[in-house]
Parts: sequence; structure tokens; C-alpha cells
Amino acid sequence: MSLDEFLSSEACLRIAVLLGGTSAEREVSLESGRAVARALRQSGHVVTAVDPAETDLATYPWQQVDVCFIALHGPAGEDGTVQRLLEDRQVPYTGSGPAASRLALSKSASKERFLQHGISTPPYVLVHESDTAGEIQQKAAGIGYPLVVKPDSQGSTLGVSIVAAPDHLARALTACFSLEAFGLIERRIVGREMTVAVLEREPLPILEIISPRELFDYQAKYHDDSVEHRFDLGLADEVLRDIERTAVASASALGTRGLCRVDLILDQHQRPWVLEVNTIPGFTDHSLAPKAAAKAGISFPNLCNRLVRQCVVPAAQQR
Repeated sequence: MSLDEFLSSEACLRIAVLLGGTSAEREVSLESGRAVARALRQSGHVVTAVDPAETDLATYPWQQVDVCFIALHGPAGEDGTVQRLLEDRQVPYTGSGPAASRLALSKSASKERFLQHGISTPPYVLVHESDTAGEIQQKAAGIGYPLVVKPDSQGSTLGVSIVAAPDHLARALTACFSLEAFGLIERRIVGREMTVAVLEREPLPILEIISPRELFDYQAKYHDDSVEHRFDLGLADEVLRDIERTAVASASALGTRGLCRVDLILDQHQRPWVLEVNTIPGFTDHSLAPKAAAKAGISFPNLCNRLVRQCVVPAAQQR
């Protein structure tokens, strides 16, 4: 059986969907994982939901699994730990490998890689909770206000604050350091917020996020029905191609695999600035990557089915 035939076949797979976990994004991960499990069952697969908060992955009977769909958001599923475990057990899994996962999870490490590859990303400094207030104020002044404070390794905009002036910095740092010890102070780029899902190095339709909130935060992402997602951008073809090239280059720079989502800001000069790459994008009904796939004609069940089949090498190709 060829790879193309396998990807389009209806062969039933035994799939473990990893969901939940213990990170701050547990609830989103549960919602994503349940949606994925439903979609895969709809495609005819035998699916088991596995929550690492309730099941020891080290002793799980992986020999009974053909492929693992990772829907763990946050450090629990995106720092490479789960990926290394699955590779040790020789279990195919969706998404990026350990190195790319670890690199993408750290915003500071990602930004350094973007800079090495000539990809525009907002200037930043890395701070630690042990730094003195004076040291952090000095670093922030070097970036310039307004700025953004964010944890280095969290998703779903958790702990992120826009800081307009120095007297608001302390509160933003408290929110950041409540989640982890390292944080970024980043120049705020004002412009249109865009996201591009990249599927095996091919960009899906660009999506613009229009929110009445100053910050597209956790509440806006998952609970605010006033947020608009727009595909009709009214931009010149060359600008659209530049956004797509930038998104694909960002994914390539980090070495991602499968499906990822690249978040960008398009400034007033039509220049895209990369904020981050998400190696395990959300799969909730509010999530952006499935919306982009649907716009490209890929239904949610077909997307999930394609992701699991792409990471399983057919037995015929191993001979």
C-alpha cells in the first residue's frame, strides 16, 4: 500500500488521545481532546482518551496503541517530555518531535531562532522573578513603552499583560511570575492580529482576529462570542504571500511537524511580526486552526484523520 493510498484508506486504527494533564490549560486540553476523540470515532477508529493526571503514562500499555494523538496543551504536552516517552515506546504520535516542541514552547528560545533565520519578531528581554525591581525597570525602559509582559512557556495568553506605562509594570510581572519564574518583556507591535495554520509546511488560509478587547486573552479565545474571525482580509496579494512565507519560514526554523499555528501582527507598514508558534494548536469549537482547515475544505474529522495517518508509516513501506 502506498502512502497516498494509506492516507485515504478507511483502515481502523487504535488511537490514544492524550488530553487534560495538570497544566494551567487543562480545561482547554480536555475540550480539545474530547472533540478530537469524537472526530476520530466518527472516522471509524477505536479511540481511548488518556488523561496523564489520572493515568501513569510510563506504565500505560502502549503496545495496544497504533498511534497517539497529542492534545495536551501547555508544558505538560508541549515541552518534549511526552514526545520522548512515546519515541522510547516506539509509538507514532501527532505533532512535532521533542526538540521542536521544547524550542517552540519557550518564547525566548523561539525568538532567538527566528532572529537567526532573519524572521521579524518583536524585540524583547528575558527577565526572572529573582531580578530586582530596578533591574527589570531598566530592561523595560530599554524596550520602550507600550510593551507586553508574558510568561516564557505558557499558552492561551495566560499571564500576558499589555503595559502602557512604568507604573503598571509591577502588576503585569505579578501575573506573569504567578505562572512561572521566567518572563518576557516585549515591544508591543500595534497592528492587525493574524494567525496562520501550517499543515506539513503548507499554509492554510490566513485568519484575522478582531476582538473588542485590547488583548486577545484566554477569556476572548474561549468564551467571548463577540470575537470575530475574518478570512476576507482586503490585503494585496503580495502582502498575503509575505504573511504566508513568514509563517512557513517560522515553522521551518523551529523544525515543526504536522499541524502548527503561527501567530503574527501585521503592522501599519504591512510588515508581519511573528509572536510565537504553537506546536499543539487548540481543537475546540473556538479554535483557529480547525477554522482555517475548514476554510480550505478540510472538515474537522478529515483533519484529525489526516494527522494520525500522516504519522503512521504503513507496514508496506517498512519492508
